[in-house]
Amino acid sequence: MLRSLLGFLPWIVYAVIATSDNWRYGAVAGLVIALAVIVADRRAGKDWDQMVIESSAAVFFTVITLISFVSPDSPLMPYGPALVNVWLGITSWGSLAIRKPFTLGIARSMTPPEVWRTPQFYRVNAIITSVWGVSFIVAAVSLAALLHVAPHATAAVLVIKIVTFVAPAVFTARYPKIVEARYAA
Repeated sequence: MLRSLLGFLPWIVYAVIATSDNWRYGAVAGLVIALAVIVADRRAGKDWDQMVIESSAAVFFTVITLISFVSPDSPLMPYGPALVNVWLGITSWGSLAIRKPFTLGIARSMTPPEVWRTPQFYRVNAIITSVWGVSFIVAAVSLAALLHVAPHATAAVLVIKIVTFVAPAVFTARYPKIVEARYAA
């Protein structure tokens, strides 16, 4: 489980660094970490479907890095935390739209192959990905609204970021066990 959360490291680093209005440095750090995680994961034998969040991070941070250097005073800058969650929401819902929830590849690395083709396996991952998607969109809307009215509400921004990350992470850890217990009964 902890290894699968490594994919969120670029986003977490960006969230910490960019909060202090250093969005350029946060974007560069996010990009460097995303690329490093991808390289390390590929060397470790991970397939691309196990690295959806990492790949998404590389694309996002490439774009944000370019914007941050080409237009350092971009009107997007204050909304960086919301943009992250919009992008992650698009990643989540996009993966569901193509019927490949981003959690499938991660879950395959933690379950036996005979489980992978069951409808329950897909359904559990679709539900988990949906929970992440809802959380990302709730965070995006909350952060955009908050940053619009109170651009320097750092503590509130951090609370939203933490809650909207921890809640789906806890759900991700617990939900498969609940489903497994239900089928065992």
